[in-house]
Amino acid sequence: MEARIAILPSEEAWAAHGRPDSPRPADLRSMVERAVSAGGGVVGPPAEADGLVWLVPGEPEVLRATLEANPRIRWVQFPWAGVERFIPSGVFGLPVVFSCAKGSFAGQVGEHALMLILACLRSVSRQARTPRWDPVDPRSLHGRSVTILGGGGIAVELIRLLEPFGCRIRVIRRRPDGVEGAGETLPPAALHAVLPETDVLVLALALTPETTHVVDAAELALLPEHAVVVNVARGGHIRTDALVEALRAGSISAAGLDVTDPEPLPEGHPLWDDPRVLITSHCADSAEYVARMFCERVERNVRNLRAGLPLEGVIDPATGY
Repeated sequence: MEARIAILPSEEAWAAHGRPDSPRPADLRSMVERAVSAGGGVVGPPAEADGLVWLVPGEPEVLRATLEANPRIRWVQFPWAGVERFIPSGVFGLPVVFSCAKGSFAGQVGEHALMLILACLRSVSRQARTPRWDPVDPRSLHGRSVTILGGGGIAVELIRLLEPFGCRIRVIRRRPDGVEGAGETLPPAALHAVLPETDVLVLALALTPETTHVVDAAELALLPEHAVVVNVARGGHIRTDALVEALRAGSISAAGLDVTDPEPLPEGHPLWDDPRVLITSHCADSAEYVARMFCERVERNVRNLRAGLPLEGVIDPATGY
């Protein structure tokens, strides 16, 4: 069957929300147009479209109005893995299939998580900030106990990368099915039981009302003093004030953060000054990689839509991811 796909970018919204090195909307639109054509689809206006590729960073109410004004649209593709900003609008309650880019960017984000883990264990941030000879004993990743919150693509990729280190890996996830390569896959209720045995805690899950501040003062207090915390998901998973206090009190030894709350983290925030903290500015994946992976997903999903096959990255309206 033929599939007509609308593409709605916004120059102003992209300039306001996108990273400086992100492809401009016109560039990304041309890439998405080629992906739609490669999948056998035809680009057209929303009024004639079966699907919609939504490139606007945010603006859930605008999306909702667009869908209500164009009832023919039965599928929406987002270019991001996290879509938490759309949940409050209720847009996921509309009779439309929504898919996001979850799992698409796992390769580079998994690499980044491994880099942050190693940097924390080997005091790289402290060493880089010390303008004199100051040897610090490194800690090895080999044989460490790693707990990963989240069982999606990033977790799977990180587990693959951790294989040579012989780590003992536990995954905490909502779904009961096991994650390949993990020694154990446990439900969220098991988190407190495993934290005292955790050397490295990695956050790689979707941000929902249930997972906001999943790591708070109580969870940080349960970790051993030598533990490191790495977040490559969303800043809202960790209560920032609790993290600052845990570091001040020596309850944990280090933190590697690609995301923060608030984001961007304001200048002068105590996390910037802590030599045990390594912060990267939400840049675990490159703009070129993101655009390429996203367009590959668009191509496959257009092809699947035409063939009546399941779409990749479908969002569960009940959970918001």
